[in-house]
Amino acid sequence: MKDKGLLKDVAEKMKAFWGKMPAEEIIPVEAISQEFTQKEKENAGWVSPNYSKSRTVKLDPAVLADNRCVGIFPYAREAEIYKVLRTQILQATKEKGGNAIMITSALPGEGKTLTAINLSFTFAKLFEQTVLLVDGDLKQQAIHKTLGFASDKGLIDHLIDDTPLSELMIWPGIDKLTLISGGRSINESAELLRSTRMKELVEEMKTRYPDRYIFFDVPPILTGADTLDFVPLVDHVIVVVQYGVTPIDDIKKAIELIPQEKVIGFVLNRQDVKQTTAD
Repeated sequence: MKDKGLLKDVAEKMKAFWGKMPAEEIIPVEAISQEFTQKEKENAGWVSPNYSKSRTVKLDPAVLADNRCVGIFPYAREAEIYKVLRTQILQATKEKGGNAIMITSALPGEGKTLTAINLSFTFAKLFEQTVLLVDGDLKQQAIHKTLGFASDKGLIDHLIDDTPLSELMIWPGIDKLTLISGGRSINESAELLRSTRMKELVEEMKTRYPDRYIFFDVPPILTGADTLDFVPLVDHVIVVVQYGVTPIDDIKKAIELIPQEKVIGFVLNRQDVKQTTAD
């Protein structure tokens, strides 16, 4: 998506407005993401989970706009593209079953983290589903940085230090969405991702809530063994491809390394929205 004019304009207006206000008076991000009123949602069967056990953080809409987290903005034209992608994923998972989806790419810098964030935002708008977004890159935690908040705990703290999962859970003020991201990094990430403890954790995430989709943002396929060790734990794989940049040979090489039956599609990222109806 090369056209950043709309998001840039939104970001500038938000900065101009919120920049004049104390941080504690910043309008919650959920207030600008509403496509229905709370009463309308409740009348249609919407039930909000209780996030009393999760750490609450405030997201700054201006930061989200700057970082192209468009899935939260109901009137951003790119948001509609993610809704189309959401429908395609729902159809594929309904046919094949499974709720754990890995977001990866062939090479770094193709937009997989942003895709995972925007898909999570978009799925959280559904009445019937809840979402857990997990930062599975143990060498470089990026989700919380992209969303603009600090976090000193992540998957490593649970896998190595036995930190309770409830202490890792973050609620960003958006109904039906929780996430895990932050903490230290580790070099022996591939060994940790293929450990029995990681397998048990993913299974627990998949089965605790039957209405929940779990999106795992993991490293690029061709940069190491991490993703190859993690793919057996998930149900589906989505591969992000940077439009006009990622070499075809690298895409083919990456796809050959993962089970074909798990790949439910590709996301063509950074294509001009004026020329496409899919991201």
